[in-house]
Amino acid sequence: MSDPVKPLDAKPLDAKPKSGWLNILVDYGPLLVFLGVYKFAAPEEPGPLGEIAAVIYGTMAFMVAAVAALAFSKWKFGKISPMLMLSTALIVGFGALTIWLRDPGFIQIKPTAIYVFFGVVLLVGYARGRAMLQILLEAAFEGVDRQGWLKLSRNWGVFFLALAVLNEVLRAQLSFESWLWAKIWVFMPLTFLFTFTQIPMLLKHGLALEDADEVLKDQPPTGE
Repeated sequence: MSDPVKPLDAKPLDAKPKSGWLNILVDYGPLLVFLGVYKFAAPEEPGPLGEIAAVIYGTMAFMVAAVAALAFSKWKFGKISPMLMLSTALIVGFGALTIWLRDPGFIQIKPTAIYVFFGVVLLVGYARGRAMLQILLEAAFEGVDRQGWLKLSRNWGVFFLALAVLNEVLRAQLSFESWLWAKIWVFMPLTFLFTFTQIPMLLKHGLALEDADEVLKDQPPTGE
C-alpha cells in the first residue's frame, strides 16, 4: 500500500516562524526610541545642562523600550534569544551607569568598550580553539561545524575591533547628535553588510540554506 500523497503546501511541524522585519524592530526599535526622545528633549540652544538632561531622558526611554522589546519577543515568538537577553542586559546596565554618571561622553565611549571587550574575548577564544559565539548563536545557526564556528568567531572578533577604531574616529570628529545618527546610518548598515558576507562561509560549513536569514536576525551585541 503506497503512502498518501502529501499536499504541496504542507510544512514541517517544527518549521521556524518567519519573523522578518519584526526581528529588526525588536533589535533596533529601542535605539530609535532613544534618538527620538533625545531629539525631542534637546535644548534649542546648545548647553551642557540641557544636553545632559536630554541624554538622561533618552537613556530612560531606551531602557524601557529595551525591556518592552524583550517582552514583545517573548509574546510574539514564544522565546527570547540569548543574544537579545545579552543586549538588553547591556542596555539596562550601561543605561543605569549613564544616568548615575550624567556624562554624555560615557555614551560615546560605551560602544568602544563593548567592541573591544567582545573583540578580545572572541579572538582569545579563537587562539585557544574555542568558538565563543557558538554559546550564544548555536540555536539559530543549526548545522554549522566546528571550523565554521571558529571562523565566525575570528571574523567577528576582527570586525569588533575595527568598529572600536571607527567609533573613536567618529566620536572625535562629530558632534554628539551627529554621532548618534551615525549609529543608524553608519554602524547599522556596516553590521548588516558584514553579517551578510559571512553567509557563504557558513553555508560551506553546514548552515542550512533555509536558515541563512537567521544569520541576519541574530547578531552579536553591537554597542547600541
